[in-house]
Amino acid sequence: MKILYISPENTVGTLTLWKKEHTKRKNQCRTVTFFHSPKGFDEDICLNLPFNFTKSYLSMMRNFFYKQYRGEEGYFTEKQGYPPIWQPDGWLDSAFLKLKDQMWKPIIYRAIDKYGLYDYDVVHFESGMDFLKNEFFVKELKEKGKKVICHYHGEDLRSRGVMPYIDKMSDLNLTNEVDLLTKHPNINYLFLPFETSSFQSKEYINNTIRISHAPTNRFYKGSDVIINICETLQAEGEIEFDLIENVSHSVAISRKLKSDIFIDQIGNKGGWGYGMNSVESLAMGICTLTEMNEVYNSFIPNHPFINVNSDSLEAELRTLIKNREKILTQGKKGKIWVEKKHDINNVADELYNYYETLGLQ
Repeated sequence: MKILYISPENTVGTLTLWKKEHTKRKNQCRTVTFFHSPKGFDEDICLNLPFNFTKSYLSMMRNFFYKQYRGEEGYFTEKQGYPPIWQPDGWLDSAFLKLKDQMWKPIIYRAIDKYGLYDYDVVHFESGMDFLKNEFFVKELKEKGKKVICHYHGEDLRSRGVMPYIDKMSDLNLTNEVDLLTKHPNINYLFLPFETSSFQSKEYINNTIRISHAPTNRFYKGSDVIINICETLQAEGEIEFDLIENVSHSVAISRKLKSDIFIDQIGNKGGWGYGMNSVESLAMGICTLTEMNEVYNSFIPNHPFINVNSDSLEAELRTLIKNREKILTQGKKGKIWVEKKHDINNVADELYNYYETLGLQ
């Protein structure tokens, strides 16, 4: 089987994992990304297209623009609909997107010819997005009888909405975000894949307990509250606090490994529960805190997270600081759980079960 992934970027390294796993299972796999990975993850075919809105200054400009149409939360405002459907926000947005697509078009067409991108049996569209807004590539794939899978990861469905044609023609929709199951009538859950064997369980606690937080987006993670509480505890001499941001993934990992407690997110502004940050910390055997609402608790019972919110975080941290054994025990529970739920071998088995339902062998 020939498998192709198309994605804006290799955001958390999952494209690398999938390519490795598909190859191990005797299939051919290539990954195409629009932009270079800001965290330094490996890349296969990177088009390095202009207008990379994952860059902070362009992201800020985009958010300022969308505030004029969507209100105070700008681009991050959740769209309504089931599913929410993408459309340009005003004439200026429409004009910019046409200009962008004109600049992208020759680069993309050359890549399609050079790498034979129509010759794959199944194409995964990460973020449910074609190369261009006219969705030409999906149309051609379906005319050739290829299978199309859309994988939504967060703001792509919450804030942007589905692209109309690809949503209509998709053979399978997947997500690793529980809240997105409420945003689309035809979407399935798949745990985030991770190479859980990369790390050993944590066997000791630092003399001064070290707490880390690693937001990619402070708004989404509720970071202001987390930072204020941790800085207060640090000023009291109770902990050392490591705010990990704007560094490569390898640097982030090395700093996270030194932690005793990891805090993922509170507030549920960027999706519910947890993401790759927590998967990594659990695989390291680190006691991990995040906000898990009732829906998430019901969907994934017996999870190893310590459930916190903006009101309970400080008290929970003060309790943990006085109970070092609980920190270690909770970390070991997390290691066992993440190996069962998130290990790439197990997640790939689930994906291949989905493949079978599509007639792919």
